[in-house]
Amino acid sequence: MRPFGRPRTLAKATAAAVAGVMCLALAGCADEVSASGSRSGGEAALEGEQVKIMVGGLDKVIYLPVVLTQRLGYFDKEGVSVKLLTEPAGVQATTALVSGDVQGVVGFYDHTLDLQVKGKQVESVVQLAQTPGEVEIVSKKAAADVGSPKDFKGKKLGVTGLGSSTDFLTKYLAVKNGVKTSDFTPVAVGAGQTFVSALENGSIDGGMTTDPTVAQILSKDLGKVLVDMRTPEGARAALGGLYPASSLYMNTSWVEGHKDTVQKLANAMVRTLKWMSEHSAEQIADEMPPDYAKGGKELYTRAVASTLPMFTKDGVMPPDGPRTVHDVLKAFNPELKNATVDLEKTYTTEFVRKANKG
Repeated sequence: MRPFGRPRTLAKATAAAVAGVMCLALAGCADEVSASGSRSGGEAALEGEQVKIMVGGLDKVIYLPVVLTQRLGYFDKEGVSVKLLTEPAGVQATTALVSGDVQGVVGFYDHTLDLQVKGKQVESVVQLAQTPGEVEIVSKKAAADVGSPKDFKGKKLGVTGLGSSTDFLTKYLAVKNGVKTSDFTPVAVGAGQTFVSALENGSIDGGMTTDPTVAQILSKDLGKVLVDMRTPEGARAALGGLYPASSLYMNTSWVEGHKDTVQKLANAMVRTLKWMSEHSAEQIADEMPPDYAKGGKELYTRAVASTLPMFTKDGVMPPDGPRTVHDVLKAFNPELKNATVDLEKTYTTEFVRKANKG
């Protein structure tokens, strides 16, 4: 079975602009990681075509499983050569996938719905998370005026990028609480230090972000949590159900033509999810690149612990997840509201079920 994707505003870039973005992302990415850089070793160079996977921010805890898979050497053990690239805003990652510059994206599942409405067939092949892992933060300066999403009117709210999943979820929280999307201003501030700075200097009144940024903000007492969607309970309260988010999604045509490779990717990532379920946050943090712990090892470990409940243990799509995503997206996106979405084509459990049997 395959469920649905989410409506999103894909930027209409010119061919030249897209080429420029791809050049930066694929050629000179400072945060790219290759399979040979795995912590546990493995083949230094694997034969066959290399699989490029764009990640919506390599150092974000919500995407931790894919980096951990490489660090544990599981891609190598499956005999598949993987290069991870980072695109923190997320939006250009989808552009790279559709244009064929990368073979996969580790990002939010909701994009598969949005792309289907736009005539592109993309599907989640490994569902890493059952919740968004996102947190709506309000700055200390604005806390007196913003007690819930009902108070979003007139506020400047930070999102990773316009058309990103944080943009989608912010709009949903507003609409659900009686605020029109035109009544507040979304501001693209990225993640990490750019988000923290925007919150600190008043460029935004609040915003949506993930760990380790959340942990850094709270440790510096710069803001407080308004909505927490890191746990299943939090996701159900805010969104009405489990909201499958972080996933490995790929063009359906590529999946159909490279089933052996996709199976190896699924085997490796499912193995990581199982490993994570059997180890502590501290043990997981120990395996990650040291420079990801920008606020210190203890703070990073705390961020990992706070986010762990969002991850699946088997890579399988939650049965009610696609419908929740669809309901959320069509609540504010007229393009999706008036379109027919075949949810069963937005994901597949074929590969993860085989991986779990293995």
